[in-house]
Amino acid sequence: MTPEIKVLPDSAALNLAAAQAFQTAAEQAIAQRGRFSVALSGGNTPRSVYSLLAQQYKTSLPWDKVHVFFGDERCVPPDHPDSNYRMANEALLSHVPIPPENVHRIRAELDPEAAAKDYESQLRSFFQLANNSWPCFDLIMLGLGQDGHTASLFPGSSALDEKSRLVAPTWVEKKRTFRITLTYPVLNHAAEVEFLVSGSGKAQILRDVLNPSGSVAFPAQLIKPVNGRVQWLLDQDAANLLH
Repeated sequence: MTPEIKVLPDSAALNLAAAQAFQTAAEQAIAQRGRFSVALSGGNTPRSVYSLLAQQYKTSLPWDKVHVFFGDERCVPPDHPDSNYRMANEALLSHVPIPPENVHRIRAELDPEAAAKDYESQLRSFFQLANNSWPCFDLIMLGLGQDGHTASLFPGSSALDEKSRLVAPTWVEKKRTFRITLTYPVLNHAAEVEFLVSGSGKAQILRDVLNPSGSVAFPAQLIKPVNGRVQWLLDQDAANLLH
């Protein structure tokens, strides 16, 4: 499916568009299935979106029907400054009336392999998956790294080739650490994938990812939902070099 690209004038407009997309996806999923499943991303741009959701959507969304997951996590305890869970909790989750049992974090304080298996078990239970089937998230929020990575699917990572697992531990050489990530089959079975990219520092990699000149070179280029849609929400600074 061809990606949808939406360029907003600035970061504030991008945050608002992302928050509105979150609300729309939630309302549609809850109307159809009685619940909304979303996988959150780490990073500075999502943090601003989460803060906006906490401020302006605290009472307009049925948070008791929202189930929050995470696209990836650093191998640190949940109170560590680098934790994606901690960031999302401080910016959003602790400010809205979401039941604690609706927040499904990656237990990244465990051994990486154990953490990945634990999270896969959580996904299989929540989505009631049969063997060889994949979860279908209503929305997965993603960012874009300077090297073209998304979630914790980094260039050269062993997780790039994972075809059977839902969740994988992956060694990130440039960071010299393990991370836990959802795999491509999970990301590509979502109903909607939303990339959030902001700032002039992302302009070059964004151009390279969206205007490829040859074979696939960046992990983010392999996000191609089977039956879903991909939307790129960009601010003007990030989109500056796009054709």
